[in-house]
Amino acid sequence: MKKIITIDGPSGAGKGTLTQLVADKLGWHILDSGALYRILGVATEQAGIDLSVDFLSETSKNTITDTITETITELARHLDVEFQLNPDSGEVEPFLKGVNLAKQIRTDEAGQSASKVAAIPSVRDALLARQRDFDQAPGLVADGRDMGTVVFCDAPVKIFLTASAECRAKRRYQQLINKGVGANMRALLESIQARDERDRTRSVAPLIPAVDAFVVDSSDLTIDQVLAQVIDFTSEKLPEILLE
Repeated sequence: MKKIITIDGPSGAGKGTLTQLVADKLGWHILDSGALYRILGVATEQAGIDLSVDFLSETSKNTITDTITETITELARHLDVEFQLNPDSGEVEPFLKGVNLAKQIRTDEAGQSASKVAAIPSVRDALLARQRDFDQAPGLVADGRDMGTVVFCDAPVKIFLTASAECRAKRRYQQLINKGVGANMRALLESIQARDERDRTRSVAPLIPAVDAFVVDSSDLTIDQVLAQVIDFTSEKLPEILLE
């Protein structure tokens, strides 16, 4: 049996933190698929491509040329990315052509760019094989939006972590304030709601729970409570794993 845990869900639900905690507990590898799309969004903007257009609208399908979408797809196919463990923070950080993008890809703008390039079917195809290469011993915890429905649909453990848009906006607001960055709660909420709508309604790999996923709403739970539920579910699905 494959040893893969997928953790899908909307932006701000706590997938990254949960993925890190589960992987640390099991000693498994991590795939931050969202980072791949965020990096691609940054690379696309660095290439001078305008991402202000809505790739999902019927109008944009008629106005965005095949050349532009193929350029973005080519960037995806040849994305020079690697992940390295930061020994000081204990976090896995992404590098594009040797440049650390850990901070740059965590902005709201990078998240919006990621959502837009992810709406292009050929881009998702280009990154699919890349993501599956992360399936290595002793096991993998994969964080994303279609890990359990597309990339690792045969994973034995599938988690769908969610939270209300209002709760996620408050969390993001507090994160920014704690970092000394100014933030507007209403703008954050609108941005999250817009991204949710785009991710749920895209024609390719929409953001939905896998039919066999364990759905956890973290709105009123601490991260420790969420972790406990996920570990219990994992131990039921993969009883051979000794969880301390």
